[in-house]
Amino acid sequence: MIDVFGSGPVSGNPLAVVHDAEGLSTDEMQAVTRWLNLSETTFLLPPTTREADYLVRIFTLVGELPFAGHPTLGSCHAWLSTGAIAKRDDVVVQECGAGLIPLRKGDDLAFAAPPLLREGPVDDTYSAQVAAVIGVDRDEIVEIEWVDNGPGWVGVLLEDADAVLALKPDITRYEGESQINIGVVGPHQDHEDAAYEVRAFFSDDRGLLVEDPVTGSLNASIAQWLLRTGRVTAPYTAAQGTAIGRKGRILIDQDSDGTIWVGGSTVTLVDGEIS
Repeated sequence: MIDVFGSGPVSGNPLAVVHDAEGLSTDEMQAVTRWLNLSETTFLLPPTTREADYLVRIFTLVGELPFAGHPTLGSCHAWLSTGAIAKRDDVVVQECGAGLIPLRKGDDLAFAAPPLLREGPVDDTYSAQVAAVIGVDRDEIVEIEWVDNGPGWVGVLLEDADAVLALKPDITRYEGESQINIGVVGPHQDHEDAAYEVRAFFSDDRGLLVEDPVTGSLNASIAQWLLRTGRVTAPYTAAQGTAIGRKGRILIDQDSDGTIWVGGSTVTLVDGEIS
């Protein structure tokens, strides 16, 4: 089991990684994921393309995902921990449902942020719904945009980190029929190790609102939004999980060609076998 994006012992988002998963069917992978009862479990397999170093399948408690951030970093960490050698010196290439994802090696692993599938303005009706769920007046939202790279994220910018940490969201205030995924961000005024505070809220298959400890995909999309609008410059660090007793730290960097890298700590905490 790997702690991803943590800044100390058991402070990030846990991930279970199953090695040598060739003999498992999709149903068996889902069963293992439900038994472990973590937000995600991944399964490492041989790649199907010459460009990739390994193939990963990513499962939540309710189904398979084409891509997710902390499972990508944790899976790469687990693959490298076996002594596996990538085909390139500086980059590991992961194959997953979303295609080929490059990961940059270094003191901390980092994945290249996938492109946004939807961006731009959010209509007034949905904006009002989002404001209601997170429990703020619409005029307290500095900016709201679609920042969707797959899960359906809406990005909400508040005045500062204190406003983000003060939120008390309530799904019963949501009148829509579809699931809702909200990423809230606010700048720290005086914070030594983080420029922004991030919180991620999403409704699950039972209609309950869940807060994710540390979310790689959301931070990837928020970084694209904040950098594009000039609200931040790279490199910067985001904090997440503070409100629920975690101390996640996400490292954002950007190359001269515009590629955004999302990185963080990956540490193996539990190692064992499933019999």
